[in-house]
Amino acid sequence: MLSPARLMLLPLLVCHCVTTTNWSDKVSDACFCKLQGEVDDCSCKVESLDSLNNNKIYPRLKSLMTNNYFKYFKVNLKKRCPFWTDDSRCAMKDCHVNVCEPDSVPFADKKENKQEPENKYSKEAQNGNHANCEEERELGALDTSLSDESKKKFREWKAYDDSLDMFCEIDDEHSADVQYVDLLKNPERYTGYKGASPRRIWRSVYEENCFNMYSRSTTKRTSRKLGASSYSEGPAKPVAYGPRDDKLSSMCLEKRTFYRLISGLHTSINIHLCDQYLFPSINAFGPPEWGPNVKEFKKRFDPETSDGQGPQRLKNLYFAYLVELRALAKAAPYLEQEEFFTGTFGHDDEVRLAVHDFLQVVREFPEHFDESKLFQGNSAQTKKLKIEFRDHFRNISRIMDCVGCDKCKLWGKLQVLGMGTALKILFSGSSMGLASTVSADFKADFQLTRTEIVALFNAFGRLSSSIYALENFRALMR
Repeated sequence: MLSPARLMLLPLLVCHCVTTTNWSDKVSDACFCKLQGEVDDCSCKVESLDSLNNNKIYPRLKSLMTNNYFKYFKVNLKKRCPFWTDDSRCAMKDCHVNVCEPDSVPFADKKENKQEPENKYSKEAQNGNHANCEEERELGALDTSLSDESKKKFREWKAYDDSLDMFCEIDDEHSADVQYVDLLKNPERYTGYKGASPRRIWRSVYEENCFNMYSRSTTKRTSRKLGASSYSEGPAKPVAYGPRDDKLSSMCLEKRTFYRLISGLHTSINIHLCDQYLFPSINAFGPPEWGPNVKEFKKRFDPETSDGQGPQRLKNLYFAYLVELRALAKAAPYLEQEEFFTGTFGHDDEVRLAVHDFLQVVREFPEHFDESKLFQGNSAQTKKLKIEFRDHFRNISRIMDCVGCDKCKLWGKLQVLGMGTALKILFSGSSMGLASTVSADFKADFQLTRTEIVALFNAFGRLSSSIYALENFRALMR
């Protein structure tokens, strides 16, 4: 929290809204003038979501996320960017992620803590006496030949894997580079990561992995384009959050859904950076302080500084919230059968009760997003569109490995995985629609890993906290 002195210094800035139908006449509410009425492509109203979130969802999630099950996230922050050379590792201390020692994670597999056996390929091992090396090389050589039958099987395996609705590339949990991170010790907030590197990340997301004039028909062509030098050069123009409203309205529902999800995620991230901003010390002796930065919020969402798009970006946040809310409702039967093992005696039951209470609130909400309106029919065009939707999103999950700030990468990977898990849930099960669910009774057809569950809850928690933070910014700007 900011000190009283800092709060007095906060500029009571206002946003000047472009005159548009149904926008608020109050100048002080201009940034929020689209946050009323129905959420785009949904029947639910923004006011209903504000009430649900701020009074019921946010308090429960805030408490739930402090539990051991949800605060530890297993992630590989050392994975190389698959598209371009990493050229801007953030050196600021606020970019650094404090990883957990294995013994500090209560539920970590104890086998992970065992000392590794001696590496027989190390320099020390190679210095030993090895008679007849030529014989060893011959006897130890691998036979890498494959029969035609085996190659056919591998193609069948790949076809099966591609048929699964996996919207993200999940880190290999057996990799030596995967580590547990305590999310409470590494909160999402302003880190000072800015400039060409984050602009390239978001431009590659919007211009190469969304459905617009720059998109490619396949992920392979997209991947090649992502490596182009055009992203590391050129003027530092602001990054668009997708197409303008006039272009978006002419697109099909599936493409609008994709855009609004990514824009809502981008908006949520920006709100957290504004809400938890690092202010330098007022004098030479006091420590720096974290708190809301009205000026930064206005810069990102004022129509005058966002080409008139700021209010729509804020509204897209509510769309993303609705989609993930529906995924939690659909997965409620599955999640209610989860053990939620914490490694701490007696805590498992507490977590299960808290999760059940939270899911009860989620299921009681009467105006959920209806996923059955997406990808209707069984035509070749519909199937192709669904594959492109999935592959574009999967590519975005790979782009998160290109983020040049470890803390930003951590939260980017988590929130993209959480949204990808939500999409996986929505398009799983025997049917789609408000009455459909997924259950743990059919794990041969549908499963969620611990990492996916942790990402799903925390990603929704980030959207929830963003909506909650908007009320604070409203108050500060009046």
